[in-house]
Amino acid sequence: MKKNYLLKPNLQVFSNKKIELLRLDLQHFAGKTVEERLQEISDRKVEIRSLLENDDADLDALEKELRELDEDKTKIEKRQQLMKDAGEINAGIATETRTIQTFSNNPNEERDLGTDSLEYRNAFMNYVLRGEEIPAEVRANAVTKTSDVGSVIPQTVLAKIIEKIEAVGMILPLITRTAIKGGVTVPTSTVKPVATWVAEGAGSDKQKKTTGSITFNYHKLRCAVAVSLEVDTMALPVFESTLINNVVEAMTKAIEQAIISGTGIGQPKGILTETPVAGQALDIAKIDYKTLTDAEAALPLEYEANAVWVMTKKTFMAFSAMTDADGHPIARVNYGISGKPERVLLGRPVLLCNYIDSFSAALPAGTPFAFLFNFKDYILNTNYQMGVKKYEDNETDDLVTKAIMIVDGKAVDVNSLVVLKKAPTI
Repeated sequence: MKKNYLLKPNLQVFSNKKIELLRLDLQHFAGKTVEERLQEISDRKVEIRSLLENDDADLDALEKELRELDEDKTKIEKRQQLMKDAGEINAGIATETRTIQTFSNNPNEERDLGTDSLEYRNAFMNYVLRGEEIPAEVRANAVTKTSDVGSVIPQTVLAKIIEKIEAVGMILPLITRTAIKGGVTVPTSTVKPVATWVAEGAGSDKQKKTTGSITFNYHKLRCAVAVSLEVDTMALPVFESTLINNVVEAMTKAIEQAIISGTGIGQPKGILTETPVAGQALDIAKIDYKTLTDAEAALPLEYEANAVWVMTKKTFMAFSAMTDADGHPIARVNYGISGKPERVLLGRPVLLCNYIDSFSAALPAGTPFAFLFNFKDYILNTNYQMGVKKYEDNETDDLVTKAIMIVDGKAVDVNSLVVLKKAPTI
């Protein structure tokens, strides 16, 4: 319970004579009035500030004078305050009120009610955890309706921020990762020696082994999010962890997008930016069973072991919906032990992602909507792994969370790449 008590300060009552002496002392301080002396101190400080700009100024003397001016000003202000307090005490108005919170077992005294009180919140916790009924004395004498539930339950905020989910993290586990400082050069060769049958005592022609190389550069990927100082101070503790997760997710999404369709200028070069081997880029006008067989036929035998399909979920479902002339489904969806669909086409795994257009939305003509590729033939080099930092912008007081990494990537072997493109409409 809260009760108010009047506590009088322990001050000695000044006589009118003493108050008058203080007033006279203030009015004739150093032969000047109080206002004149305060103005004189202020003007002298301005003069001293301009004198300090000169290189030959006597710093010790100026410092001593500044201290004396501050002491004089403090004395004047102290005398003024004492005179004011003394006058109020004699007038009988100088009393101080303080609120002292006391607790008592007296059932007749007034108690703090309401769902925000500490007593009610503790009772509510006991009701939830132990099933103890909330005491009647801490509840209002009214019937609780469904519209009142939001105010009856103590107002709390769940430590979770609901956000739109994005599909990320499917590509990175499949590629070849390197972390070599200074860039990477990967030797390549498209020529293999050929063995020939020769007669007894005869030799064969000498063959030259030519090699090329693919060099990885330095591309900086950066994501920074700033929040004002007020938001960071008042936000929930979960806000900071959610913000960091958002930054990391944005970096992952940018890398995976670049792996699929990056331009190679200022960013990694994407798989679909590479030029497929002759005969491995197919124009598709309609999704049917022949589309799958043509793609499988275009994939070289020596590269079919680890190649996977990459497409959107809409494109995959279009393949799954293929029917024969009688309307019977051609594709069969196999279910594993857990009952979860296993996404395969002609026995080949299908990787679903949103970094490529679906067949129905692929515009203009020639836009890829699916491809076959062995992701082990793509190298992503990060010579500075992702690091998350926090700093304060001194100009705006914003708190910035940023992530930076140095990354580059290229397909070192495109022989397993088969691209399906949207054919022009006739």
